Amino acid sequence: MNIYQQIINQKIKTITPEELVSYSRDYGISLTMEEAKKIIHIAQNRQINVFDPQERKKWIKELAKITSPQTARQANELFLKFIKKK
Repeated sequence: MNIYQQIINQKIKTITPEELVSYSRDYGISLTMEEAKKIIHIAQNRQINVFDPQERKKWIKELAKITSPQTARQANELFLKFIKKK
């Protein structure tokens, strides 16, 4: 895992619900505080590597259960944008 991946994964592990909701607004993704708390709980209690396509696919499916399929799809598109910037 390169340094860029480590930074992204570390941010996922340390983000607060308030930050996540703020970022979601910045990127036009609808997210409630309650959904953010559930997402963060999963992210902080599991090893999730968004750079691995199989792991990301599982993560997106869980995200769709917490939020909506549309929100999960938007999140995946955002992950892909960040991944391609490396």
